[in-house]
Amino acid sequence: MAEKKLNFEQAMARLEEIVTRLEQGDATLEEALTLFEEGTALMKKCSGMLDKAEEEGQQQGADMAA
Repeated sequence: MAEKKLNFEQAMARLEEIVTRLEQGDATLEEALTLFEEGTALMKKCSGMLDKAEEEGQQQGADMAA
């Protein structure tokens, strides 16, 4: 899949597609490696989005407490 701006839900949906495809076990080694690399990148992207949302939530909480 070409690199494009995905929101969290789209990235997670694509990650689920990748996991399903890999679990089927019928991908060639080259396809599996490509899917794995894409999945790893998506996992990092989603993790970063969650970290950013958590930081923003903590900052808003701190602002409200001040």
